[in-house]
Amino acid sequence: MASKPSIPKGTRDFSPAEVAKRQYIIQIIKNNFEKFGFQPIETPSFENSETLMGKYGEEGDRLIFKILNSGDFLAKANAAHLENKDSTKLTASISEKALRYDLTVPFARYVVQHQNDIEFPFKRYQIQPVWRADRPQKGRFREFFQCDADVVGSKSLWQEVELVQLYDTVFTELGLKGVTVKINNRKILSGIAEVIGASDKLIDFTVALDKLDKIGEDGVKKEMIEKGIGAAAIEKVQPLFNFTGTIAEKIEKLALLLASSEEGMKGVEELRFICENVMKLGLASAILDLDVTLARGLNYYTGAIFEVAPPKEVAMGSIGGGGRYDDLTGIFGLKNMSGVGISFGLDRIYLVVEELNLFPETVTATSKALFINYGDAEAFYALQAIRKLRAAGIKVELYPDNAKMAKQFQHADKRNIPFAVIIGEQEIASNLYSLKNLVTGEQVSLDFEGLKNAVL
Repeated sequence: MASKPSIPKGTRDFSPAEVAKRQYIIQIIKNNFEKFGFQPIETPSFENSETLMGKYGEEGDRLIFKILNSGDFLAKANAAHLENKDSTKLTASISEKALRYDLTVPFARYVVQHQNDIEFPFKRYQIQPVWRADRPQKGRFREFFQCDADVVGSKSLWQEVELVQLYDTVFTELGLKGVTVKINNRKILSGIAEVIGASDKLIDFTVALDKLDKIGEDGVKKEMIEKGIGAAAIEKVQPLFNFTGTIAEKIEKLALLLASSEEGMKGVEELRFICENVMKLGLASAILDLDVTLARGLNYYTGAIFEVAPPKEVAMGSIGGGGRYDDLTGIFGLKNMSGVGISFGLDRIYLVVEELNLFPETVTATSKALFINYGDAEAFYALQAIRKLRAAGIKVELYPDNAKMAKQFQHADKRNIPFAVIIGEQEIASNLYSLKNLVTGEQVSLDFEGLKNAVL
């Protein structure tokens, strides 16, 4: 007996109802991207390995899915690396392509490749799947969609202000009240590393600090020590583990802490500008919070960093994130092209909206009526009405087979279709339709206009 087929861990099939709910979220995000002036682009699902590798840090590189070269890929493999079983070095000779890890680096490649055709500042959005060889768990998948909005070609901090508003607008429309938009600045993290004498360990410092909510204070300190950051330096950052107060108070504390760091003070002033203007403009339902432990593990952020936490009643990781990258395109030869962008985590947003029961009932609404099939003459008469109803934007369908009535009604019931349209010789002769309410059992005879109004 053949074994039952399965799918890889970290991937999912989606039912019609699930797809409808995902499309509901995507449409809200897409509509708001366009309201804010972003234009859509698409890039390939896989890129040349050299485009992706080395852009996400050591941890990110390990999570990139590599694609084996076509044909006899071992024929061109380095014999020494193969004999020594050196998988890291061997990979480079047997895999020249990889599935995209995110949408930001491919976007940077796109900008460089098409720079002569782009009008800057360029505001783009992209809604496509990405892949990461991560350990699957709740809200974390190996294949998932990202919904990104980025601006390149402008250093204006008003872009950051607008991106916070974009988050607020989308989550408000989704009904997600109490979402927290966390903000920090990589210049502040650089300044802290400088002040404590650990500038040479900046990446190790920020990667460890970013894990505070996952592994706790003791875990972060342990990782810092393992990375060679001394106990004296760790002692100096102790205040960051319990950094409280209003945003204004936190900014003033940072100004005192980083007074001796020029880089750190630049970060303070950038944060001050963004936060003050966001608060003056106001937010509909989101909460803005300054989180000095927020680092995000990606190496390319240079200014503001964003991360979005769901409402507190839901146990879920971040549902969005992003930040400023002053020279991401520089890795592809285009210098001094500043950019800033944010991402919405579709899959986690779905889980949060589902858990809070915020999907409107209309999202998964199926056909309004099923036309019962009594034979070819009746089916032809039905399809004439169906064509006009569909032109009016009404979802209706014909049962394809001349099957037993019980089977057709059972089909409508399983599909949650509320009405059945019954057409026999009498209805055709009278140019009428019998409409049966499958919830109440009531049945009435109607002309076309009456039918149309009844199933609207």
